[in-house]
Amino acid sequence: MSSSGELIRLMNYVDDITSTLRRISATLPTVTEEERARLADYIRKSDPSFDSVLLLLDKGAK
Repeated sequence: MSSSGELIRLMNYVDDITSTLRRISATLPTVTEEERARLADYIRKSDPSFDSVLLLLDKGAK
């Protein structure tokens, strides 16, 4: 099945997100507990969140 240019672009965005999360994970041992807590809170408050986008995809983004 062929993919549209838009789908390929969106999948590349997901690759960018994954790469960023790998960098964050690799750096976590170098930050303090307080910094980890602040980062976790920052990620939880991000909007839209990864989970909210997944919900939209599962529902059929209307």
